[in-house]
Amino acid sequence: MVGDISELIDLEAYPLDDPASDGYAALLAETRAALDRDGCAVLKSFVRPEAIASLTDEAEIAAPHAHRSYNKTNVYFTQDDPGLPPSHPARQFYPRSNAFIPADNFRDDSLLRRIYEWPALTPFIQAALREENFFPYADPLADVIVNMADEGAGFPWHFDTNNYTVTLAIQNAHAGGAFEYAPNLRRGGENFEGVAAVLAETSDAVRVLHLEPGDLQIFKGRYSLHRVAPLSGSRRRYVAIFSYAERPDMVGSVERTRQLYGRVLPIHEERAGLRGDTFID
Repeated sequence: MVGDISELIDLEAYPLDDPASDGYAALLAETRAALDRDGCAVLKSFVRPEAIASLTDEAEIAAPHAHRSYNKTNVYFTQDDPGLPPSHPARQFYPRSNAFIPADNFRDDSLLRRIYEWPALTPFIQAALREENFFPYADPLADVIVNMADEGAGFPWHFDTNNYTVTLAIQNAHAGGAFEYAPNLRRGGENFEGVAAVLAETSDAVRVLHLEPGDLQIFKGRYSLHRVAPLSGSRRRYVAIFSYAERPDMVGSVERTRQLYGRVLPIHEERAGLRGDTFID
């Protein structure tokens, strides 16, 4: 059993516990620069290699509780619009399969939750993103989850509905699964031409990341088109997702929670409509 947080996280490379240090200032500046430039920052080997096996075991034990869903989506997660030309990016649909292990499978003594609830982590991510209001997600099904994917799966090109995601790579498939993205593709507007070029594989804007177990990624997916390339081999891919919100009491909507996790809790009914913005979801 891992004891001190230093046995989980490389505090020499990532001194998040010492915000007054020169090392912290340099790390924060580097992370901010990457986010400003690429909309993506990766803290390589944030979790020590010797702790990865224990994180993988946690995911494996919880895997039978994953909720799976299958559908077809475009990059915007919208319905088909026959009023648009057939070649329009919004009319290009691709198969998508999801399998999420809900957060209540990772209890107080789990290593994943220890990382997420480590007091030094949230302030650093907030500072790196320059977010004024930033809180750990209050949703008991969704604050710390694991996305799992089997052979043939992946995730088609899409924009995120939230401004950013924070992920921790736990286990890669035998092959495939690269993270591909076109940074800041719609910073100046929808840029349908640029999106169409990515979908047609004629764009020179696409970058490829090969994330390794232990890598922590902060990604602004609202403006950067991205996908996870299809997986191959019998080994599952596990990626933890750490969630945050701009209000301390926010939880997921009833319908979206049911879609992602196959069930809802009383708190989702009680806090329905309590959001930090006026978007549909």
